[in-house]
Amino acid sequence: MEAPAAVEGAGAVIEAAATISDLMPTYRQCGIEIENECTIYTFDNPRIYTDSGYCDTPLPPTVAPGASGKALFIKTPDTATGCVGVVTYDLLNKDENQAAGKIAVMFSVPYDFGLYNNWYALGVFDMSTKCDYGLYQKMYYDKQTTFSRQTADGSSLTYEGGNITIKGTMSDAYQSVIKVQVSQN
Repeated sequence: MEAPAAVEGAGAVIEAAATISDLMPTYRQCGIEIENECTIYTFDNPRIYTDSGYCDTPLPPTVAPGASGKALFIKTPDTATGCVGVVTYDLLNKDENQAAGKIAVMFSVPYDFGLYNNWYALGVFDMSTKCDYGLYQKMYYDKQTTFSRQTADGSSLTYEGGNITIKGTMSDAYQSVIKVQVSQN
């Protein structure tokens, strides 16, 4: 009689552990939604850099005035890392048919919320700026000169550079979303 009770007890413990595991998500992702509210700029030539994780759904090749684009970044499976990186778009002036600069969105959704927070940054850079580790490091750690940065709490972040204003919000969640609006000043 003791053996069946022990098996039943072990089954209850395993079931409780599975329930707790379901309540503690380990899946990390960051969705980015970019809305083009400019009248003369088309967003062109998207670039991505991921420090950890990967791009599951890429940005569209162009985002015309009045349109929007989305991307999804996901942590690498079976690793104790989050999804972290930066994306850029060239600001193509459709009247002059040349790029006037780049917009950039940095994102960080860490694996361990006990040690780190979600962070994001929005900025405008010149055309020589590459979408790489250097840009990610700059936007995550450096003094805010050509960009603005903050922890994610749902409140709005704004950066005004030249004749462009970038506004955004980021949810403070394991499956975070950044919503970005780009407009002309």
